[in-house]
Amino acid sequence: MIFALHLPILLLGQELETEIFSSLTYSEGTSEHEMCIKKTNEVLTIDGIIEEHAWSMGTPADHFWQYFPTDTSQARNQTVIALTYDEEFIYVAIKCYALSDQYIIPSLRRDYNFSGSDNISILFDTYNDDNNAFLFGINPYGVRREALISNGGRQRTDFSESWDNKWFGEAKIFDGYWSAEFAIPFRTLRYNEGSKVWRFNSYRYDTQVNEISTWTQIRQNQIIMDLGHMGKLNWDQPLKKPGTNLSFIPYVTSGAYRNFEDPTEGKTAWSSGIGGDAKIGITSGLNLDLTINPDFSQVEVDQQVTNLDRFEVFLPEKRQFFLENADLFGSFGGSRTNPFFSRRIGVSIDTATGQNIQNKIVYGARLSGKLNDNFRLGLLNMQTAKQDENGLPAFNYTVAALQQNVFSRSNISMILVNKEAVGKSSNIEGNRYNRVLGLEYRLATPNNRWTGKFYHHQLFSPSDARHKFNQSVHLEYLQPTYRLEWAHLFVGAGYDAEVGFVPRKDYFLISPEFQLFFYPKKKRIINRHSLNVDFRNIYKVGEDGNPLLPRFGLSDQQLETMWEIDFADNSQGNVMFTYDYIFLLQDFDPTRIQEEGILLPAGSDYKFANLSFTYQSDQRKKFSFETTPTLGSFYNGSRIGLEGSLTYRYQPLGFISIDYALNRLKLASPFQASTVWLIGPRIDFTFTKSLFLTTFIQYNNQFENLNINTRFQWRFRPVSDFFLVYTDNYLFDPFSQFSVRNRGLVAKITYWL
Repeated sequence: MIFALHLPILLLGQELETEIFSSLTYSEGTSEHEMCIKKTNEVLTIDGIIEEHAWSMGTPADHFWQYFPTDTSQARNQTVIALTYDEEFIYVAIKCYALSDQYIIPSLRRDYNFSGSDNISILFDTYNDDNNAFLFGINPYGVRREALISNGGRQRTDFSESWDNKWFGEAKIFDGYWSAEFAIPFRTLRYNEGSKVWRFNSYRYDTQVNEISTWTQIRQNQIIMDLGHMGKLNWDQPLKKPGTNLSFIPYVTSGAYRNFEDPTEGKTAWSSGIGGDAKIGITSGLNLDLTINPDFSQVEVDQQVTNLDRFEVFLPEKRQFFLENADLFGSFGGSRTNPFFSRRIGVSIDTATGQNIQNKIVYGARLSGKLNDNFRLGLLNMQTAKQDENGLPAFNYTVAALQQNVFSRSNISMILVNKEAVGKSSNIEGNRYNRVLGLEYRLATPNNRWTGKFYHHQLFSPSDARHKFNQSVHLEYLQPTYRLEWAHLFVGAGYDAEVGFVPRKDYFLISPEFQLFFYPKKKRIINRHSLNVDFRNIYKVGEDGNPLLPRFGLSDQQLETMWEIDFADNSQGNVMFTYDYIFLLQDFDPTRIQEEGILLPAGSDYKFANLSFTYQSDQRKKFSFETTPTLGSFYNGSRIGLEGSLTYRYQPLGFISIDYALNRLKLASPFQASTVWLIGPRIDFTFTKSLFLTTFIQYNNQFENLNINTRFQWRFRPVSDFFLVYTDNYLFDPFSQFSVRNRGLVAKITYWL
């Protein structure tokens, strides 16, 4: 039948566009969403003005469904998407109907956040496997984003916006709608030669009616990027192998650095460097990435956190080379038992001080992609330099990951992680090698009713410790009105995965959890709410020689009860009660700022409880905030806390924000009452879509360090940048001292050839 829009068409002189979009056919007779893409010989101009006849050749994606505030109705403001292609590009035309020409665009920075602004994203599952997809997005001002979705998109961590590649897109604002056009090179994507069916979906945020809509219908208890809810994209002929995919990205850098705390280093040290990356398409589905003398000076500094826990804090990877295909290498294990954590590469332990130090990376290579629709592989090799002054040998890191899809959306995967000292220092005991071999099964039924992960990881090293393995079972059952979850985890005392993130060993954990979902019929105030109860017991296995607890004695217990609310105005809130029992196996200072020697003794145990409230305001507003006050007991004392952020958006030039964390801790003598606090102002200016300036200031009194990081970026052509980065660190105590520790200035140019 002929496609007809539900809303009035107000095109103001765009008669040709009216003709094109009104002629798009819409198929109502299929059991699932399908669209057809046909080849064109027409030359298309990517300017956001949809006027070429090629757009009327295929079957469009239309009749979008609401995802928010409901998931059972058609979208109030509809969207239409048409596709075509030629030998080099996939072309996309998008028309988003709106009530006015007033849109919310926080800034002009690429890779914007989806929530809180007007934008649309499209997803291509090029292998038709419901497991991996490419995402491309744009907003009414023509600001773009791209991302990779892995592992079926079943968790928010499966979304990675670090992927950066060449493609083109523009947008235009008209009376009653805004439109966009894309040109995506085939060689940017990975797919099988000869394929005729991909999977496709799209989702849009419309701030004017506070609506999130999707092409295929997705229930609110599912994540919107879940790849189990895609429609079909049918090609009119088998796809050919893309053209040669060969790119070089050389860089040149120069900088100055001075350490004011070490007078032996003398004056300012000047440095310069040259290196680069290469991207080589081996096949349409397999890519080789190379890096020589990589430089990460432009990478943004870590956002600091207050640590009141006993264990290492996880900080995300930000280096571009490691972020690409990170899902294939980094998704093994769990959040606290990851066998491969890329931040371990290029960072080692100083044998004299025991502190983390930078270990220069000499080169790296990564082969990754798909050999067929169901088999994916990744090979990574990195070499670091020897540092005699710190007692560090050169290390070689090799990671191999294999993934075989089984059934509809599940897969079996294997990983091998090898860290090995090379050269004359390779016979140093404890430094020679550290290897982990892992086998995993990831479960996902077609409707996401059952999901889970089962794995066993085995460590091989010179150590003669017992229980050098880690294994886990995690199973989740999901219904529209409730969710059930079970997990148990064993981490052996000898499981010392040096290239992984394993902050704790020698324990057995069990964790049942359930959640109830409520959907009010009248959504004037509350859109939906849920009750979540999570219980955790941790038992010390007792193989590490610590005699304070008997074997399988209870070391930790936590009960967490939370009521979450999604309000109709797009704000969110929760109330959480937490009960903790902790048996200390080592001496511990919970504040991390007491005088040396003041510690809670090993062998003591504590019971304490906290009540917290969190509220996040409507992110569409120019001024938004998030706040979490906490009140309760803490070990043998009390805790009053306040954490959150304040943000003011000056559309579209950028925003000013401040993160804060304040904790007033009162513990029994000999501890002094103390305030642990962190503050982080941030200024982010986007002068144009290619010119950015960010200043990030952080002070954390647990480290007594004030950090200033300013980064200027000019993207002078696609994926080619000039960076100027200034960093300052001060030893800072507001009540006693203020002195510079070190400062540096780096200039860097990257150029995509």
